Amino acid sequence: MNKVVVVGCGNVGNAYSYALLNQNTKVDELILIDIDSKKALGTAMDLSHALLFAKSKIRVKAGSYKDCKDAKIVVIAAGLNQKPNETRLDLVNKNNKILKDIVASVVLSGFSGIFLVATNPVDIMTYMTKKYSKFPSSKVIGSGTLLDTSRLAFLLSEKLKVGYEDIHAYVLGEHGDSSFISWSNAKAGVIDIESIISKPELEELEEKVRKLAYKIIDLKGETSYGIGMCISRITNAILNDEHKVLPVSVYYDGIYLGMPAVINKNGVKGVMRIKLNAEESKKLERSKNIIKQIIKDLEE
Repeated sequence: MNKVVVVGCGNVGNAYSYALLNQNTKVDELILIDIDSKKALGTAMDLSHALLFAKSKIRVKAGSYKDCKDAKIVVIAAGLNQKPNETRLDLVNKNNKILKDIVASVVLSGFSGIFLVATNPVDIMTYMTKKYSKFPSSKVIGSGTLLDTSRLAFLLSEKLKVGYEDIHAYVLGEHGDSSFISWSNAKAGVIDIESIISKPELEELEEKVRKLAYKIIDLKGETSYGIGMCISRITNAILNDEHKVLPVSVYYDGIYLGMPAVINKNGVKGVMRIKLNAEESKKLERSKNIIKQIIKDLEE
């Protein structure tokens, strides 16, 4: 049986749960945990009442950390949301305290599956999940730059008038202000994007991708649907044993950050060390150094 546990019934956790119901998935049972047990119960009831029309007939229940013992995946979506004019890194200390208690409770249950982390700042929180759980890095995955990459695909699809699935381009590094796009590896179909879009336009697109979350938060107070779909995509890649390449937050040079990785039933099969040009390599080093400094500050 494929049991998935979601810790956190906020906007992200609920968007993820709803996304699963509307897809063909191998999830058999979905357990919801929240510090507000009434909220978890109400959400489970609400989702269950949609099953008549859902693609996947998932059993949805409110539960406790004891339910993690035989789960295939535990999704951590708990934590404080990013507010207007606040960066993801501003959430570090607040969400780290929450995360530590969650991971300890999950591990205490006897859980031996895969951690999937969505709490921001996701690269830091994924690293801390590995540290607190002492799990192998292959079994601790963050949502990373998958959402950034999805936003990029949307913008390029609109600009070039080609299908989203025909955009082959990755946002890499931190899921945050130091993220960058590897334009040297980006293609629309089989055409190099650098050959059809000018450098100033590429720079403008890169900046737009970085700022989209801030714009959405300013407009509606939070982001949830995009990340909910991204987490469900990672979930299905695991449960379907897809060996799918996704830009997620993975263990890389001693930290976690967004890089293309092969995802299968065991978690991360391997990380692709993508060939970068000199400018992109500098951007990657900058992103790594920012993450390393934040981790150092947390661990002191």
